[in-house]
Amino acid sequence: MSKANREPLIHITKRKEMDWKQAWIIRVISIVCALIVCALVTMVMTGQDPLSIFGAILEGAFGTERKLWILGKETAVLLCVSVAMAPAFRMKFWNLGGEGQMLIGAWLTAACMIYLGGKVPSVVIILISLIGAIAIGAVWAGIPAFFKAKWNTNEVLFTLMMNYVAIQLVAYYIIIWENPKGSFNVGIINQSTRDGWLPYIGSFQYLLNILVVAAVTVLMYVYLQYSKHGYEIAVVGESQSTARYVGIKVDRVIIRTLLVSGGICGLCGFLMVAGTDHTITTTLAGGRGFLGILVAWLAQFNSLAMVLVSLLLCVMSRGAGEISTDYGLNQSFGDILTGIILFFIIGSEFFINYRINVRGSDKVIKEAKSAGPEGGLH
Repeated sequence: MSKANREPLIHITKRKEMDWKQAWIIRVISIVCALIVCALVTMVMTGQDPLSIFGAILEGAFGTERKLWILGKETAVLLCVSVAMAPAFRMKFWNLGGEGQMLIGAWLTAACMIYLGGKVPSVVIILISLIGAIAIGAVWAGIPAFFKAKWNTNEVLFTLMMNYVAIQLVAYYIIIWENPKGSFNVGIINQSTRDGWLPYIGSFQYLLNILVVAAVTVLMYVYLQYSKHGYEIAVVGESQSTARYVGIKVDRVIIRTLLVSGGICGLCGFLMVAGTDHTITTTLAGGRGFLGILVAWLAQFNSLAMVLVSLLLCVMSRGAGEISTDYGLNQSFGDILTGIILFFIIGSEFFINYRINVRGSDKVIKEAKSAGPEGGLH
């Protein structure tokens, strides 16, 4: 048997770093392919015109001024959590505690609004809630970070455990606040006085939230791309041994980074209670802590790119509700379309990072061999 015949039919080789323009072209092509598949699935499963289904998705997201503001609000919340996840995951600290860090910040905000409402000026409640939510979110993330830095504990299990602690803490206090014999009632907190509520900008209820998240997004981009701390996070993520060799105090970087991550999650909880929902429930985070991880990863931890990914997911979520209303389809069908699009977007990352080569190219085979055991998969 000749040497050529002994070669595998397909070689998968690691690409060198691809130009960002080419990478985004591949992602756009993947979205177009996903939409085509969604159209085919729609025709087969429902008999509906796929163009009308996509029209309903756009109508659900952009159809009216109110829908636009709701889309902006939901995108801001998801974006805020995603930005919070970025530094930890760039450092390869697998923080799965975004749900709990959001929820604990929301809990403290609700507590300040309930216990201080009517006793101190609203602006004081807002300041105390803001500082407290950021601080407690930072502490909630800092606890597993400390144990990871000092004793190398498993951060995945630790941060997940902290989620459940936060949920049960919120559930405990909701029962207390909803006690009919007491003076507190959760529902809409301070509905008559609006003590502790963030002010509207003009007549726009959600504009302040959106502006705050936009500022945090830009600051995080600058922090990760151009600051010394951002450089240290990147080095620790690449290799802790290399980081220690060049004089970076890895333990300090881990704890500091998680304090930042948790603080932003706490800020997100504050914005949800003081700025939009004005109430507290155990499901307030709504899975965004986990969805934010996906957004951060798809955007390659680029805070500005997270804006587009967050917007896409929120458009699909809003559109799914519109489909259910207009065509009598259940919510799961919209989730199927969202899953197809996510599948193609995630799959595009493979083609960005790897090249598929068919047998017969001596040049390709030589490159695969010269790359060593890590250069190709057979």
